[in-house]
Amino acid sequence: MSYWQVLRAEPRFLAFGFLMAFFSSFGQTFFIALFSAELRADFGLSHGGFGSVYSLATLTSAALMVWVGRLIDKVDLRLYAALVCAGIAAACLVMAAAPTGSLAFLFLAIFLLRFTGQGLMSHVSATSMARYFEAMRGRATAIASFGVTSGEILLPSLTVAMLAAIGWRSVWGLYGGLLALGLVPLMLWLLRGHGARHDALLARLDATHEAATLRRHWTRSEVLRDPFFYLVLPLILAQSFIVTGVFFHQVHLVDSKGWTMELFAATYLPYGVCTLVALLGVGLLVDRFGALRLLPLVKLPLALGLLVLAGLEARWSAFLYMSLAGLTAGSFGVFVGAFWAEVYGLRHLGAIRALASALMVLGSAGSPALLGWMIDATVSVERIAFACFLYLAMATALAVVALRRRARAAQPLRETA
Repeated sequence: MSYWQVLRAEPRFLAFGFLMAFFSSFGQTFFIALFSAELRADFGLSHGGFGSVYSLATLTSAALMVWVGRLIDKVDLRLYAALVCAGIAAACLVMAAAPTGSLAFLFLAIFLLRFTGQGLMSHVSATSMARYFEAMRGRATAIASFGVTSGEILLPSLTVAMLAAIGWRSVWGLYGGLLALGLVPLMLWLLRGHGARHDALLARLDATHEAATLRRHWTRSEVLRDPFFYLVLPLILAQSFIVTGVFFHQVHLVDSKGWTMELFAATYLPYGVCTLVALLGVGLLVDRFGALRLLPLVKLPLALGLLVLAGLEARWSAFLYMSLAGLTAGSFGVFVGAFWAEVYGLRHLGAIRALASALMVLGSAGSPALLGWMIDATVSVERIAFACFLYLAMATALAVVALRRRARAAQPLRETA
């Protein structure tokens, strides 16, 4: 089945997944970081200080995600999505209204943006696509994941222009007002008829009697006792840790390389194009070969991009880095959406994804503060990039070990069958 056939089969539900991912942009690091200079100035923070506030808010979001994220297994998707959409609108308005110098208000605004945007809206999009699409899970996840990519393509240049014209508070207020007026009704319209879709899924699950193998429907407590989970976790977390750190400190990166913010904003276009290419290609590969086989390969472009940051300063290297990062962003967006469903089943997917999402949020929480203090300590961008490359190489090696151990463990089961 081609992408066009997938789109024709479930156009509104795919649009729901796409738009949930798109509007998660307001809680993503790449978007919030566009306001870094203004926020540090208005709230009297250094790079490390702002990174610490950001990391603490993100850590709080991760802790709450473990509990709230699992409710998607029990609460009607329409109600769950409506509450999340109302939350991201409120978060934008809180940021717009944060009093100058009030770190408590800044913390609250960032927490709400990270929790509802990066956390829950991404969680709803990815879990819905993985749960309700089976044979075409990779392609459906690719289509929905392009929502984030679309945000990365469209929002930076628009927001930078708006910042110069109306100021950072007005930008947040405008976005928040638009979301408050239209987002919940739009999502509920896209989810019309979802009850029948969910009933059909429950019927399929009840009719499926899988043996107690690696393909059973694992509970979250069983996942936490699985050694495979811990061996692949460093590679899973690498994306959120490294890319969040680079995006969060993009203003410093641009200054240290002698680039301009207008130049760096322009790099989001090739980033988005490369992300789209990877989304479409990897979506097909996941449906054909499975996500497990792709595990050691999804971070290779990012590793090469980190070497570019570590060794080059020319203006064109910004475009090369962002293109390579885009290839990994697209690959990983599809891969991780299908990975948990493929490895651990569907019945408890919301709880398992909530755990994984919380851990990825946790990973994204550490890098702004850590890299911020390294910047304050005058560690160069080049050294930071090379250290991230070394981490990525070691995490990939652990994932390869995990796959080999899993293959050996599965061999007796195949022979018995």
